[in-house]
Amino acid sequence: MAYNRDVVRINIEAMLEGARALVTTETTKCCIYKVPFSIRRHNEEAYTPKVVSIGPFHHGLPRLQDMENHKLFYSMAFLKRTQTTVDGFIRKIEEMEPEFRRCYSHTLEFSKEQLVKIIFVDCAFILELFYRGHDPVLKEDDMCLSIPPLRDNIPYDLLLLENQVPFFVLESLFNLSFPSPGADFRSFLELTFHFFAHFNISCLNFNNISRIRHFTDLIRTFHLQDPLPPKTTGNTIKHLPSVTELSEAGLRFKVLKNESCLLKLDFSGWVLEIPQLIVHDRTETLFRNLVALEQCLYPLQSYITDYVDFLDFLVNTNRDVDILVRERVFLNWLGDTDSVATMINGLMKDISVHNIRSQYFDVCEKLNDFHKNPWRKRKSALRRDYCRSPWQTAASTAAIILLILSFVQTVCSILQVIHQ
Repeated sequence: MAYNRDVVRINIEAMLEGARALVTTETTKCCIYKVPFSIRRHNEEAYTPKVVSIGPFHHGLPRLQDMENHKLFYSMAFLKRTQTTVDGFIRKIEEMEPEFRRCYSHTLEFSKEQLVKIIFVDCAFILELFYRGHDPVLKEDDMCLSIPPLRDNIPYDLLLLENQVPFFVLESLFNLSFPSPGADFRSFLELTFHFFAHFNISCLNFNNISRIRHFTDLIRTFHLQDPLPPKTTGNTIKHLPSVTELSEAGLRFKVLKNESCLLKLDFSGWVLEIPQLIVHDRTETLFRNLVALEQCLYPLQSYITDYVDFLDFLVNTNRDVDILVRERVFLNWLGDTDSVATMINGLMKDISVHNIRSQYFDVCEKLNDFHKNPWRKRKSALRRDYCRSPWQTAASTAAIILLILSFVQTVCSILQVIHQ
């Protein structure tokens, strides 16, 4: 077949036009991402559900099949509880299908029928789970909420970036099922706040939340200060001494009291105050997914990433962790300080940081200046070598006094000899 330039041109123009349409309709709606391989490869388990799949990305994983029957049981219980019909649920999901399909970063290979079925079961399961989590009577005899391995793993499975359905879908189905506000909860957002109360470290009120894209987005919001200062374009942390190096230069680390937001820092004089962080076996999963979300959705508002980046510079070895544990900046529930250091050092691998908050940048500049000051280093060395304990301080003081007295006595003896 002869080569035809016009045909090629027309085909390429059609491809480019299709790409433009994809950017305007798909990318702007996207909020649920597959974690980029360069990040995911460092810890696959941190991004993969352990007991329950939600949404299309992990649907059908063999190791999660045990929960599928229970999800169906929950779905049936929820429909019965609310007197909502299967047909009504399906119609609502079908109506939203084109919109929520665009929320996923990758093209979904499922047909419309398959995707409607997945969303039907997963959303009904979540709605019933949250309802039962709110009811102490139902909680006692419930498999998901009474058996520790399931009870403890499900909330963390529900915060994984790849394991999401759009929040607006759940909210719409909740409103369909509860058209009138209930006495116990007035909205799905309020019910969601109750289920994830453990993560709400900033004690945010659901009435102050305007938009949530999904549960990972909500957990990130729980960790943010309100209001947040603007980011400083172009500034990044290029160097920061470790906790041990700063401690040897005389810096003291303290817990920032009465502060629920992890992102707050306060540096003045010889003291750096940091909010307390509880380090447990799911801390890595939490931070990895929040950082991955910011890398994909909030590259210019990467506040959690700033905090993790700051910790990564401060903590290099178990000696750094030991100091922070001693000062109760870290509550180490892992037990092994080497594991804490390894976990923190791995969080920022292949993570891009383009700019940081002005507060963090200013604190880092001050800490670098503090560490470079030679007088502070000498004063710290003297205190470290001669004043480690009250007894050592007393002995050092006595030795100095004796040295001075010996010097005075020697001078007096010399003067006496001269005057003779």
